[in-house]
Amino acid sequence: MIQSNQPIAVLGGGSFGSVIANMMAEKNLPVRLWMRDQEKADVLNSTRENARYLPGYSLAPSLEATADLAYALESARLVFVSIPSSAFRSVVAEAAPFLRDGQLLVSTTKGIEADTFCLMSDILKQEVPNAKVGVLSGPNLAKEIAQRQLAATVIASEDEEVRAQVQALLHSPYFRVYASTDTYGVELGGTLKNIYAIAAGLSAALGMGENTRSMLVTRSLAEMSRFAVSMGANPMTFLGLAGVGDLIVTCMSPLSRNYRVGYALGEGKSLDEAVSVLGEVAEGVNTLKQVRDKSIEKDIYMPLVCGLYDVVFKGLPVKEVARNMMLNVQSTDVEFVLARSEVVS
Repeated sequence: MIQSNQPIAVLGGGSFGSVIANMMAEKNLPVRLWMRDQEKADVLNSTRENARYLPGYSLAPSLEATADLAYALESARLVFVSIPSSAFRSVVAEAAPFLRDGQLLVSTTKGIEADTFCLMSDILKQEVPNAKVGVLSGPNLAKEIAQRQLAATVIASEDEEVRAQVQALLHSPYFRVYASTDTYGVELGGTLKNIYAIAAGLSAALGMGENTRSMLVTRSLAEMSRFAVSMGANPMTFLGLAGVGDLIVTCMSPLSRNYRVGYALGEGKSLDEAVSVLGEVAEGVNTLKQVRDKSIEKDIYMPLVCGLYDVVFKGLPVKEVARNMMLNVQSTDVEFVLARSEVVS
């Protein structure tokens, strides 16, 4: 296991990066939180607060913020990467010269790289070929974890050391860490649910009822698992925290960035207005376009994704899109119990 005097690095000073960094620092472990701006790092170190993302959340003394990437990574055995997907590759490429063979790298980012359709674990493997890679994903709203409300997550990796280290470092009386070997499934679960959270926020703003919300969540689960399995994931992964668990919390909570974007759209705001009001990255907006294009390329049936795309990017009226979706061919309830081809229309 990692020695008590061996630093742990967290790249990215957003809400979740700050929370997991502090959870480890609360165990008196030396944690270095890398931020782009040294002035903001200095303010964090002096005030012991990340005022932009987690106001009122006190940071432990052993957490040190820095804008010096080489220093953040020096002697670190385990590195968490909590960078938005749009900048993920550039930061990892910048960090690569300071990493070594067998480095433990864990992504906490839920997104897809534009143009390449690479998940964050793909980028880690490409930029740091000899690293041991894992992904952390689950129903983890940072502000609730900061309040020490009970929560759990999943660490997925093919490497036993990665799974064991992350479980030991992040486990606490209010936070449990479960393990999986289905890295791709766990990562896709965390990525795809962002799309459906936008749809959930939009439907809430329009005053749709509980029956509609229930239908939306369950059909979202069927659709995202169908897509993920076509990409090589294990369908059983979607019955766990990283699948249905993350989907439920993201589609139900106003704390979810993607839900809030959808809600703003439902209030009549434009996409640019919805994103600007939020003030943080909502990965679902970028993911929606990537997944919609990939579903067409691979001929995967994803009516919710395609309908939401028409609303978000083409400006089609929500009621018209919903009506058209209700006229689609009625198919299977659970995709992997009764095959679509076996349904008699």
